Amino acid sequence: MSHIEERLIELGLAVPELAKPVAAYVPAVISGNLVFTSGQLPFVGGALAVTGKVGAGVDPETAKGLAAICVLNGLAAAQSVIGSLDRITRVVKVVGFVASAPDFTGQPGVINGASELLGEIFGEAGTHARSAVGVAVLPLDSAVEVEFVFEFA
Repeated sequence: MSHIEERLIELGLAVPELAKPVAAYVPAVISGNLVFTSGQLPFVGGALAVTGKVGAGVDPETAKGLAAICVLNGLAAAQSVIGSLDRITRVVKVVGFVASAPDFTGQPGVINGASELLGEIFGEAGTHARSAVGVAVLPLDSAVEVEFVFEFA
């Protein structure tokens, strides 16, 4: 078992099955020593447990939890192309999209769900650059979508 998998178990989490793409793309690609994931939706068991807009039907705390689920799906995507998650040496960038009600401005707090979990998993190597963007709608009416760039050795 890898160090990262052991850390996830300590946190009461696990890397899920790789989510199947919902359109014409692959879950992750390698370029040099970087893994770029496609946008990850908060699928659990192949379905979105929560849909809708944050600030209008989806509360920010729930959405923050959805962003954390996106991390686990992003790790599954990275693992599919590099094998062991122990090869990840740094989380480089996180880009989070939040389907937002017109007056909702708390996107950074929602995407903190991803950033905070990455810090818990990777420690200092989980510190990253980030964008948190409000959008009108996301695929399948997801409340959150997050993409990742990981450095690996």
